[in-house]
Amino acid sequence: MQKNFLFIAAIFLFLEVYIFQAIRTLTDNFWIRLGYIIFSLAIYSIFAYEVAHFQRTDRSTERAQITISLFLIFILPKIFIVLFLLIDDIFRTGGYLVGLTRPTENFFPERRKFLSLVGLGLGGVLSALFIDGITFGKYRHTVRRVRVKFANLPKSFKGYKIIQISDVHSGSFSDPSKLQHAIDLINEQNPDLVLFTGDMVNNVADEFKPFISLFSKIKAKDGKFSVLGNHDYGDYVKWKSPNEQKENLDNLIDYQKQAGFNMLRNENRVIEKNGEEIYILGVENWGLKPFPQFGKIDKALENVPPNATKILMSHDPTHFDYVVKKHPIDIHLTLSGHTHGMQFGLDLKNIKWSPVQYKYPKWADLYESEGKMLYVNRGFGVLGYPGRVGVLPEITLFELS
Repeated sequence: MQKNFLFIAAIFLFLEVYIFQAIRTLTDNFWIRLGYIIFSLAIYSIFAYEVAHFQRTDRSTERAQITISLFLIFILPKIFIVLFLLIDDIFRTGGYLVGLTRPTENFFPERRKFLSLVGLGLGGVLSALFIDGITFGKYRHTVRRVRVKFANLPKSFKGYKIIQISDVHSGSFSDPSKLQHAIDLINEQNPDLVLFTGDMVNNVADEFKPFISLFSKIKAKDGKFSVLGNHDYGDYVKWKSPNEQKENLDNLIDYQKQAGFNMLRNENRVIEKNGEEIYILGVENWGLKPFPQFGKIDKALENVPPNATKILMSHDPTHFDYVVKKHPIDIHLTLSGHTHGMQFGLDLKNIKWSPVQYKYPKWADLYESEGKMLYVNRGFGVLGYPGRVGVLPEITLFELS
């Protein structure tokens, strides 16, 4: 433990030596330099305190949010600045070694000043983006419209509108009223059905209690259904007994019922219109280890006609690749969440990138494989880093055709 601490401290010291040299290159003002030193010491002190007292089993996620935010806003940008200057030093050193640079032609001070200015500027922009993500980004909910074609869709369901939301993580929000605009956005779509694909809380059921009234305002002609995500089981905190953990899960299901959601736990519901039917299937969480694998497709398919149009709610998109698409019975569309798009990336019309794609190749939008479709929602809320940069919180509107 002590070795790890010393190693991390050495890295931070290396960063600060480089950053301070950049500041010295740009200004001779004693007070600016002193102010930077005092400010940095304060940030590192808070960061070290939060890391030292952080435990994954904490029921509150506030400490994790503070730690991650400090790292992203004040430390990660410094890494980019140092890399920017370090590359220049490597080329400069290499130039001396091979005799490409003569002392009389060395314009290092001017170049260094320019690179220091650019590096600090880019670091400042990155910090500003993360601050904006916390202050505004996590509230920039957007409606994504997706038209889905089913070969066997009953005529009565042509134009049928389904809203999907996922990963609310209500424990990451302190003020339910700040999400009122997102609830209004949902209702403005006038949906026939609302489906929630898991992770209503971070750790414990009581996180959702202040949000029951808000989410009960979501309206849908044919009802609201939900499934459990990996965070809903309370597996990431300590409980006095298995019964206490079970009671927590029972409370969460009851709270969601109070908000108007019908929880599907490896079961199905039929939606009927003019004598025609589609089926909504919901399974418990199924993910690759260490996530639980409670989802049971066969149980959710009980009494469902093989040729019926079927929409499956399954929190983790890996369930689709490892189980759903290989299942002999055709499940036309699977709705998942879980990835959050890592709450960071480029999410443009023709350019989509997020670090999360290296773990989850199917991390956002609509995918098709072996004649079956998967849609991965970017998430409604936040976890860990309490903000969003580039990958906005999503409300998905599906129109069936």
